[in-house]
Amino acid sequence: MNPIRSLALITALVIGGSAAAQDKGTVDPKPLPPLANPDDPSLAAKELFGRRTAPASLQARSIGSYARGCMAGAAAIPVDGETWQVMRLSRNRNWGHPQLIALLQRLSARVPSINGWPGLLIGDISQPRGGPMITGHASHQIGLDADVWLTPMPDRRLSRLEREEMSATNMVRSDWLDVDPAVWTPQHTALIRAAASEKSVARIFVNPAIKKALCREAGQDRGWLSKVRPMFGHNYHFHIRIACPAGDATCSDQDPPPRGDGCGEELARWFTPEMLHPKPGKPRPPLTMAQLPEECRRVLVSP
Repeated sequence: MNPIRSLALITALVIGGSAAAQDKGTVDPKPLPPLANPDDPSLAAKELFGRRTAPASLQARSIGSYARGCMAGAAAIPVDGETWQVMRLSRNRNWGHPQLIALLQRLSARVPSINGWPGLLIGDISQPRGGPMITGHASHQIGLDADVWLTPMPDRRLSRLEREEMSATNMVRSDWLDVDPAVWTPQHTALIRAAASEKSVARIFVNPAIKKALCREAGQDRGWLSKVRPMFGHNYHFHIRIACPAGDATCSDQDPPPRGDGCGEELARWFTPEMLHPKPGKPRPPLTMAQLPEECRRVLVSP
C-alpha cells in the first residue's frame, strides 16, 4: 500500500476511536440496560465488556493485542493521589495492568521535579475487564494504554463536576500545522521526554504538530524521540503505551518503533492535504467475541 494512503487509513481509524476523549461525563451515571440476548454471537463485544463494572478475580494478565483483547486481574488507580487526579470518573476507565498503574503513580510523583507541575490529570486507561469500549478508543483493551492530559493538575482537589465537565487544553494551532505557542510550553516537552524515557514505555502517541515541536525542542539527546509516534486525535492528551509484561505469554506486543528520531520525511507526510483532510471511510464493524482471544470469554464470565 502507498505509505501516504496507509497513514491516511490509520488516521481515519484513530480519529474515529478518539473523538470522545473530551466529551463531558455525568455526576449521576446510570447503568446500561440489560441485553435482550447476551449470547447472540453477532452481538458487539463492546456491549458485553461495557457492562462489567468490576475486574475479573484472576491473576493479572493482558490478553491479546492492544486493539483486540481483554484484561484479567485489573487494578484501579485511586481517583485521588498526592500527585494525580483521575478525570471522567463516570466512565469507570481507571483500570489497568498493575505494572501500568505503578508506572503512572511513579511518573506522577516525579512530575514536580520534572517540570514544576503539581501533578498529572489521568484520562482513560481501560475498563475493569478491558475489551472494546462502547465509546471512544479502538485500543486501550488490555490494560497497557493510558491517556495523560496535557493540562497541569491544579494545586487543589477538583470537584466531581469539574472532573466530568472540565476540558483539557488543545495544544495544536487551528491550521493543525504546529503547536499553539500561547499554550505549549517547555514543561510539556520535559514531561513527554520523561515519560518516553521510562524503560517499560513502548510508545507515546501525540498529535503530529506536537511531534514537530518535540523534534524542534529536543536538543542533542534525541534517543527518546523514536518512541514518540505521531497520531491524530492526541492534541489534548498524550497516550502512554507500555510493552507486554515480561513472561506474559497471552499478551501480543507491537513491533518496535522504526529506528531514528522520526523527525524527517516520515513526519512530513502527516502534514500533507491527504492526511490533514482525509476522505471519510466506511466504519469497520464492531468486534464480536469470536474475534477476540478465546481466553476473553473466561474473563468476561469470571466473578
